[in-house]
Amino acid sequence: MTQTTAAVGMTFPRTYPAALVTDVARRLEAGGADELWIIEDCFYTSGPSLVAAALASTERLTVGLGIVPAVARTAAVTAMEFATLDALAPGRFLPGIGHGVQEWMGQMGVRPKSPLTALDEVTTTVTRLLAGESVSFEGKVVQLRDVKLEAPPAVAPPILLGVQGPKSMALAGRVAGGLVLAEGASAAYVRQSLKLAGNPEGFVVAAFTSLCIREDRKSAYEWTAPWIGWQLSAKNPGLTALPFYEELQKLFDESGEAGLVGMPREWWTALGAIGTIEDAVEHVEQLEAAGVHHISLCPDPEVEHGLPQLEFVVELANR
Repeated sequence: MTQTTAAVGMTFPRTYPAALVTDVARRLEAGGADELWIIEDCFYTSGPSLVAAALASTERLTVGLGIVPAVARTAAVTAMEFATLDALAPGRFLPGIGHGVQEWMGQMGVRPKSPLTALDEVTTTVTRLLAGESVSFEGKVVQLRDVKLEAPPAVAPPILLGVQGPKSMALAGRVAGGLVLAEGASAAYVRQSLKLAGNPEGFVVAAFTSLCIREDRKSAYEWTAPWIGWQLSAKNPGLTALPFYEELQKLFDESGEAGLVGMPREWWTALGAIGTIEDAVEHVEQLEAAGVHHISLCPDPEVEHGLPQLEFVVELANR
């Protein structure tokens, strides 16, 4: 078997117990998978803490952080976190920053007047701090006075922005090293996102995609249909970018989840690594062709159902 072009790994769902992260990381590394991506959502587990545990328990595995909210920590503390994680395993850490869910930011008393401005200022200053600069900055959200990291990375990792809107995509193209595309990312959405970002040279794309592999397609489709329906109701941009989106939405409106189960295999393959292992391979290849560098397969959020899918992550990474 030949290695895929993109690095292939697994997402550690926010619902998984923190203590499970070291076992998952070791099993992925032992099996030959490339990466583990950590989710930080309020108010579950701390992303940097889980990344540190995963890095410390492995020797080769890349660990991504997707994502920390821009305003949940100060820019200086975010830079310190990133530099420390890189120091634990140089070259094996990929950091992500995003707006965060604004309702959650409001609950914590840190909701900015302009999330776009906040992300711009945080990304710009954290990038400069990781580069070893002494930074003074007077912005609307970030204020720094002669701040300089004592131990910046020898080679700073690219900062990836976990964003969705057109303005935020354009911002990522201007100030970041790449994108983290949330679960539901299709090849069509990847191409759309890169276009909105301006296709900068050297831009890194990580994509989270659904994982549900069964011996027969119908079982996988039945398991995943409720999630697809929920994503359609939420107008997930990963789905709205699909060339068959209007037909898909009409099918769901008229026939519900039962209609989704019976939709064409090609639609399912575009939506995720859903169906048989051969279907999952095809989906991975579609993402690679669209320009994805890091593919994180998202298993079921319930441990008893999702963790057994790790063997398929390994299989896909080794193809």
